Amino acid sequence: MSGNVMDKAIETVKKATDADQKGEYAEAVRLYEHAVEYFLHAIKYETHGDRSKQTLRLKCSQYLDRAEELKKHLAKGGGKKKQTVSDHGHTNSKKSNDNNSDSDEDDDKRKMKDQLSSAIVTEKPNVHWDDIAGLDAAKEALKEAVILPIRFPHLFTGNRVPWRGILLYGPPGTGKSYLAKAVATEADSTFFSISSSDLMSKYLGESERLVKNLFEMARANKPAIIFIDEVDSMCGSRSEGEHDATKRIKTEFLVQMEGVGVDNNGILVLGATNLPWALDHAIRRRFEKRIYIPLPEEKARQKIFELRVGSTPHGLSHRNFYDLACKTDGYSGADIGIVTRDAIMQPLRKVQGATHFKMIQGISSLTGEHRSDMLTPCAPNEQGAIEMSWLQVEPAQLAEPIVTVMDFTRSLAKTKPTVNHDDLKNFEDFTRDFGQEG
Repeated sequence: MSGNVMDKAIETVKKATDADQKGEYAEAVRLYEHAVEYFLHAIKYETHGDRSKQTLRLKCSQYLDRAEELKKHLAKGGGKKKQTVSDHGHTNSKKSNDNNSDSDEDDDKRKMKDQLSSAIVTEKPNVHWDDIAGLDAAKEALKEAVILPIRFPHLFTGNRVPWRGILLYGPPGTGKSYLAKAVATEADSTFFSISSSDLMSKYLGESERLVKNLFEMARANKPAIIFIDEVDSMCGSRSEGEHDATKRIKTEFLVQMEGVGVDNNGILVLGATNLPWALDHAIRRRFEKRIYIPLPEEKARQKIFELRVGSTPHGLSHRNFYDLACKTDGYSGADIGIVTRDAIMQPLRKVQGATHFKMIQGISSLTGEHRSDMLTPCAPNEQGAIEMSWLQVEPAQLAEPIVTVMDFTRSLAKTKPTVNHDDLKNFEDFTRDFGQEG
């Protein structure tokens, strides 16, 4: 493809969308049609396959459809929001045209805000600070950035201002998103949970307007927290071959985070990523605090095991949980969660695979009553063993076996850690250069 022609096409479309937004509809029609001509010319020189040609043709169709809509609007008496060179010095009454274009702009903004409203977390996730094992430094930093300014605003005057941007980074499964849930639960503020898909649009210019509208909504609902998971997918390093639309999204994001000409007090941007080194350096600078969320230490691993088992009937002692923590060096919180989920499923597998059951005394978990005819799986040679399958057991009679250390041993044998040494080395290098320990 001729890069020069493609550049002209993109530049012309940008001018067309700008004219469209300003209500200069006749000019927008002219530019859309010129842009399509450039794109069609570029297709003739496309050498990258049918998929690229199909994408360009789809764009041409979208721009021509928009041009036709504007032509119909002009034919019905709609006009330009302001004069252009084609007026040749004649002045016309533009009050009704202003109203029409303002109405169109309000409709667009309303649609975008409706699209973003689903990102507002209305129900608190019910995750509290105590539910997170370890990560004390990260929790203290988030409390300092979120809780203190809301509860004690008089403490933040003069040069003492709360943090505007915090980046949580570390290996997958270490609790970055879980920390964000705790912030949403504990903070008395509007919480926006955003992913890159919420801000991406196939229409040229709309993605950056979504970014702008997101920050406008946050400013209108202060105090507010904008949480962006996997922020690297939207704000990666800029490169020469990068698509123009992606560059504009990053530029708009940078402008909105910097808050030039607007009041960003009471707004915190909280980002999470597994690839901090992939972030654009300007975006990285906007995150004033960059906190490393490492793999859990021994004490934290023990607490994660205890929290994950919770109220599930088990026979593990404090010492058993400590031994499990010692055996899982290098496991992330998510890895331990998988081990625990598999282990506490073992009793159910015993029920499902049992060929014999025996009667015991116990409390029915279904009715809560004490019964002497509860049935639990047993070996065929055990005293009182009755040959039957679990399908023959009444639900209220079933006494589930408790979780044992052996169940965890089996689960550990088939569940390996998901983070390797090379990954950790990359995080340690980034922390040494740009971050701080969490």
